[in-house]
Amino acid sequence: MDEALLRTLTPAVIGILVRRGADFAAAEDAVQDALTEAVRTWQADPPRDPRGWLVTVAWHRFLDAARADASRRHREVRVEHEPVPGPVRATDDTLRLYFLCAHPSLTPASAVALTLRAVGGLTTRQIAQAYLVPEATMAQRISRAKRTVSDVRFDRPGDVATVLRVLYLVFNEGYSGDVDLAAEAIRLTRRLAAAIDHPEVAGLLALMLLHHARRPARTGPDGRLVPLAEQDRGRWDTRLIAEGVDVLQTALARDRLGEFQAQAAVAALHADARTAEETDWVQIVEWYDELVRLTGSPVVRLNRAVAVGAADGPRAGLAALAGLDPALPRHAAVAAYLHERDGDPATAARLYAEAARSAPSLPERDHLTRQAARLNARLRG
Repeated sequence: MDEALLRTLTPAVIGILVRRGADFAAAEDAVQDALTEAVRTWQADPPRDPRGWLVTVAWHRFLDAARADASRRHREVRVEHEPVPGPVRATDDTLRLYFLCAHPSLTPASAVALTLRAVGGLTTRQIAQAYLVPEATMAQRISRAKRTVSDVRFDRPGDVATVLRVLYLVFNEGYSGDVDLAAEAIRLTRRLAAAIDHPEVAGLLALMLLHHARRPARTGPDGRLVPLAEQDRGRWDTRLIAEGVDVLQTALARDRLGEFQAQAAVAALHADARTAEETDWVQIVEWYDELVRLTGSPVVRLNRAVAVGAADGPRAGLAALAGLDPALPRHAAVAAYLHERDGDPATAARLYAEAARSAPSLPERDHLTRQAARLNARLRG
């Protein structure tokens, strides 16, 4: 049984049911039932037309549910008098489904969960495991999300930027449970890029590929976090880097610069350097200047301060950091790094310890704690 095929077919099958008269929530439930049946039966008896099989089974499940619901008698009469469905049309509603699942009325967490289930074809259990929450909690989140978008027209134009933010949220979750969410986000972004010709979609895909290429080198054998400057670049995936650079160059050639293209350009410059010392920090600062112009984001300004410190020296980096709110996530870690480079280990050790206390993940906390311990040992020696 090809689980990857099932997940690829899921959005198209949901779209077909919606076009036949099912509302989105009912269609998504029916398709999930069909997927469960496929997992149970396809191993012994695979169909010749997998999508047609899923459409037929899901449509019958939808009709059964409609007949069982007295509040839907009006629709029941309508669907029972429809002709038996013929061959499945080749219409692909995947793009509309992306827009619906990332609707602005949804919270980011709900949009992510609904996208993974309806577009990604993941089960509620898989999504719950990936986000380390009980399955019942995730089921409630998905149900609320479906109710929220139940009255949204399926053919209403969507917001590409919102879809991209949702996919980037998925990508940054990385890996947990039995689902590699970073790889899943790349798969979904590839599908989106095939469905819509948009430079920012290409920019996000390039950014994901370039970041994902470095994943094998991000942790040591003992699970410790390895900073970018210390990574074994021989472990980077050169195939993904080449693809990411190619996708980015094609997008940049269209001269419609956006946030994800600029971020991907920074990642490409890191990937292009054979050693950390050969990194073109001057160009990276220029790209961060573009990102500041595009977004005005304090987080971008924080990252820019690191780049300025590498390009023009730690004093310049600290000057760039001075105007930013110290409460920003990772502000203390950046300040610690720049103070250490500026020859002030006592301040750096204090700031590393402060950063460790507010670190967003256990590996990052452990890394920052070790940095503080290293400097304190040097000061005592």
